Amino acid sequence: QLVESGGGLVQAGGSLRLSCTASGRGVNEYSTGWFRQPPGQEREFIAGITWAGSGGATHYADSVKGRFTISRDTAKNTVFLQMNSLKPEDTAIYSCAATYTYCATTDTAYPIWGQGTPGTVSS
Repeated sequence: QLVESGGGLVQAGGSLRLSCTASGRGVNEYSTGWFRQPPGQEREFIAGITWAGSGGATHYADSVKGRFTISRDTAKNTVFLQMNSLKPEDTAIYSCAATYTYCATTDTAYPIWGQGTPGTVSS
């Protein structure tokens, strides 16, 4: 089970830090991805981190590269998404998901999902 937290309302240029806390398996045993779904749009991949045994590689969508950082804290069994320099177009429901597929970027590759947390960026 995955539970997201940390969403909220922030002004443009501000930051949010999202958390994805796992129960059951350890977060270093599988890859974790962050996705978002803006209002009226399709869900899109934004960031991922592979399982520890594969090197913990990170990968990002071009739209967030340089602004968002994904990281993992095994002691807290949590994966974080630090979002900086936020823009109004970053407004979306943010969800984390788990997979055993390496560097997966499509939502169909992720069988386990959290419930999502909203992030709103005002102009």
